[in-house]
Amino acid sequence: MEKKLGVYIHIPFCRSRCLYCDFYSTAGREGDMARYLSALLRHIREYSPQLDGYVIDSVYFGGGTPSRFGASRLIAVLDELKRRGHVSLDAEITLEANPESVERGDFTRLRRAGFNRVSLGVQSADDKALRGLGRAHSFKDAEDAVAAVRAAGFKGVSLDMMYGLPGQNAEEWSDSLLRAMALGPDHISCYGLKIEEGTPFYIFRDSPFIPDDDRQADMYLYAVDALSRFGYKQYEVSNFARRGAVCRHNIKYWTGGEYIGFGASAHSYVGSVRYALFSDIDRYMEGVESGGGVVETREEIAGFDLAAEYLMLRLRTTEGISEEEYYSIYRCGMKRVLELLASYSERGWATERDGRWRFTPEGFLLSNTLIGEILDAHTRERTETVRPWQTAPTQDDGQATLFGRERAVTGRTY
Repeated sequence: MEKKLGVYIHIPFCRSRCLYCDFYSTAGREGDMARYLSALLRHIREYSPQLDGYVIDSVYFGGGTPSRFGASRLIAVLDELKRRGHVSLDAEITLEANPESVERGDFTRLRRAGFNRVSLGVQSADDKALRGLGRAHSFKDAEDAVAAVRAAGFKGVSLDMMYGLPGQNAEEWSDSLLRAMALGPDHISCYGLKIEEGTPFYIFRDSPFIPDDDRQADMYLYAVDALSRFGYKQYEVSNFARRGAVCRHNIKYWTGGEYIGFGASAHSYVGSVRYALFSDIDRYMEGVESGGGVVETREEIAGFDLAAEYLMLRLRTTEGISEEEYYSIYRCGMKRVLELLASYSERGWATERDGRWRFTPEGFLLSNTLIGEILDAHTRERTETVRPWQTAPTQDDGQATLFGRERAVTGRTY
């Protein structure tokens, strides 16, 4: 029986780097696009024997700004993947794009070639805020982009939105989110601004103009409520979808699905191995061209670590975890984890229904801390099972402050 596989293609080219962005991308290197395309095609060809036995049911072109790569190059990559692997007829094929880079003619070609989903980086409906982020588009550009994508025949449209922007208040976030929903997307991702070291925004890390954790938490909870009221069901910490519009590729990351990445900085999870490619366009191209290898880091995940990943990843989703499901896969118990979840339930951070435990929106705000405690409890239980003569360590009471509330991981993961 063929297994399902997701494919991620990283296109690192951007018009300019946004001031907050810490994803691998490069600006001003349009002259390298032809060489990068050649490297991608060669990489796919050389890896193709490893695709045997898999049905590719999702393909995701992320970046960077993949739409800047040009329709012809994008189609060439997808066509090569179809030649070398078994891409299912109903595969979800997503392209990330910035609103200013959408050309209806190009997107008509992309749709005819098999692309069927577009994720637009809108971020805000406030033009002043967009300029402050270093974005190259206006909200009018976003409105035009959605119209152009729909006219080109795309049924799947997702919008990325950001909250906690410099100087942003609750009313401004509400206005941005409502105007985004008015565009009628099928899917919305909401990310809190995270100021990362090494980005131009890092100088503002202690600025009073950046909404603090409590204000960001309030914006997040507002988004969860407002999106629900308009028919967008939350399925992961930062992702919301109308019925039937859950991102198939996205959910692979949180449910242990296999995926393979091509391109500089792309990540993969195949079998029990996770690995990442060079986060450098030159090293990636040179590695492919010379046959010298492109893998920067590699880690084998097995046994107990797989069980821990089940807890860590699935608790990011609204589907949550199940004791029955966990035991059927790993053949071990999770008594201490369940005790901890019950204590979270008393605080309003977790809930149980039909045998599945999941975090509440308030719990998602604390998920980094809560999942850390759950993994500690999981480790203690394993230790006690293996060495029953040892005295069980005292379990802490899982205290965590909701004010200020620790935010969950908010960045995209590929």
